[in-house]
Amino acid sequence: MYVEQIMTRQVIQVSEDTHLPRLAALMRDHRIRHLPVVREGHLVGLITSHDLERAAPSPATTLSVGEAHYLLGQITAARIMRREVVSCAPETLVEEAARLLRQKHIGCLPVVTPQGTLVGILTHEDLLDFFLDITGCLMEDTTRIAVHLPDTTGQLGRLLAAINTAGGYIATVVSPLHPDQTGLRIAVVRYRAAHPRALNQYLRDQGYELLTETLPPGV
Repeated sequence: MYVEQIMTRQVIQVSEDTHLPRLAALMRDHRIRHLPVVREGHLVGLITSHDLERAAPSPATTLSVGEAHYLLGQITAARIMRREVVSCAPETLVEEAARLLRQKHIGCLPVVTPQGTLVGILTHEDLLDFFLDITGCLMEDTTRIAVHLPDTTGQLGRLLAAINTAGGYIATVVSPLHPDQTGLRIAVVRYRAAHPRALNQYLRDQGYELLTETLPPGV
């Protein structure tokens, strides 16, 4: 899956001459922490909530409230924005974008075309929504099982085939790459079935170790 499929497209953005009080109001009113700065649609910088905090007067300042407000009103986005911005292209793989966020210790990735036009933004919230989607966490009609599997070729396929044979419909599958402390891999499967308790028992009868099982409400 690509970034353009999960990014936020309606991006609150500002120009270089936007003053600090307006920047703060946009972040507060829209509950966001990042504001891309654009010039004729092209990304030229990024302002974060931390940048606004650094621009605010120190509590130890000797300025009066009026003087502080006046000075803050003179600060523009161009003065406090980050000019070296890590961004990505719309066709960047989601996992590559996540790696960038993790390795660069940043909170968002503006999404730009090869020509530099801002078309979206990818935040930690977008990635969390993606994670919830691919793991099926929001699906209330599925059964979730975690199964120990030998770390050898074909084991996951056989498990999924067994679920299908017993009348289950596979909704999502997640399996961490590395084995756990037992040397076995864990596969987390969500499936739909008319009789999930019987299906889980069928898997046990086939020799599978179910570490956890969570049935749909009311089952």
